[in-house]
Amino acid sequence: MNRRQLLVAACAATALLSTTAAAQAQAPAAPVDVAGIKYAPTVQMAGSTLQLNGAGLRTRFVIKVYTAGLYMGTKASTPEAALATPGPKRMHVVMLRDIDANELGRLFTRGMQDNAPREAFSKFIPGTLALADIFSAKKKLLTGDNFSIDYVPGVGTSVLVNGKAQGEPVKEPEFFNALLRIWLGPKPADESLKAALLGRVLSNAGGSPGQQ
Repeated sequence: MNRRQLLVAACAATALLSTTAAAQAQAPAAPVDVAGIKYAPTVQMAGSTLQLNGAGLRTRFVIKVYTAGLYMGTKASTPEAALATPGPKRMHVVMLRDIDANELGRLFTRGMQDNAPREAFSKFIPGTLALADIFSAKKKLLTGDNFSIDYVPGVGTSVLVNGKAQGEPVKEPEFFNALLRIWLGPKPADESLKAALLGRVLSNAGGSPGQQ
């Protein structure tokens, strides 16, 4: 092969690599698979595009309970940054086993209490009671059921079960963060899930017994 042929081949190879790189850069991110549940890399909510910050698995005594994914406008790798991130947010949970909805509501309340100062938690009692009513009305969540906890500035925190809104939004701005601390607070439901929601990996898959 002469010099001219080598030059043409080199140019063709460079062009091919550039085209491949551009195609890869434009290709949409693949969904994240957690125990067979797929979490889309982005979702549309309240006119905003939210990114999947992280998704993981909640286990209790090695039993798979549910998967959870956290969506926000910008990614955060620490609890403080996640709680401070402005704009709409979504916590999406998919059940991997049947569970009594009343019990789940009570455990969520306990998780909020464990991760908030007493004086701060007292402000969230009305929202907590509304949340308990929602789960009480549902009675039971079955394997495959899902619910989302959505926060929209100026609107409040809403709960959707299998895509359907339940009750009125809780307008207290900090209520969503109080709920989010169930998973991201100093006493999270599951340390491994906390790490996953923050885009990190933790080898220990265990959680705190008794919490959801």
